[in-house]
Amino acid sequence: MAGVISGQFVFMRTMVDHYKGSFFGRRAGKPASPRQSQLLQDILPHMALDLKQSPPENLAELFPVPVKSVCLEIGFGGSEHLIHRARENPEIGFIGCEPFSSGIVKAVSSIEEYGIKNIRLYDDDAGKLLDWLPKASLDMAYQLYPDPWPKKKHWKRRFVNQINLSRIGRALKPECEYRFASDIDTYVDWTLSHCRKHPAFEWGAECATDWRTPWENWPGTRYERKAHREGRVGRYLTFLRVSETET
Repeated sequence: MAGVISGQFVFMRTMVDHYKGSFFGRRAGKPASPRQSQLLQDILPHMALDLKQSPPENLAELFPVPVKSVCLEIGFGGSEHLIHRARENPEIGFIGCEPFSSGIVKAVSSIEEYGIKNIRLYDDDAGKLLDWLPKASLDMAYQLYPDPWPKKKHWKRRFVNQINLSRIGRALKPECEYRFASDIDTYVDWTLSHCRKHPAFEWGAECATDWRTPWENWPGTRYERKAHREGRVGRYLTFLRVSETET
């Protein structure tokens, strides 16, 4: 235990030194308020991942509190799901990836408000983060209501593709889940097609209820609520990372 605590301290101190004052100007939306700017300056350095440092072999060392497993949310948006899961499961570590500063601001504000210790953030391309993570280090990966790029000519910009699925598959432990949610039928079909073609994943749905029903303790997201207001329904896909011997 002493070795784990020591590793956590060294890794967190390195992240703080690297990130102080280095966040601003990235993919900004609305300007941050003075209070939000102060939170980013004072709080973000203590939870932001520095990919210039080698990752710990055990991802639990990323967190200042003991965690038994680690999950990743790719593109957490307004952070509703990320914050809910972290508060409900203090024994699980959560890594949230979001390239837009507005989402980072919301996450940091909520983390400070609720005193959350089991979240780490990354504010850039999820592909870089997935490449940085050790092989078979994640216990679950979420991608919830991502940008659907609805125009066909833009479909190639969608995050779900064979390369990124290989990245997710490499980082996930065998028999662990990749969860995807969307209200856009073409993106649901797209994801199903890509995942069913990929040797690392298996879709285990046995009936329509399996993909029409949200996961247990599902808090919803603001994008989901917007979809419902506009008459669309969410689809919830669960893919299992098959064992190495099956790929």
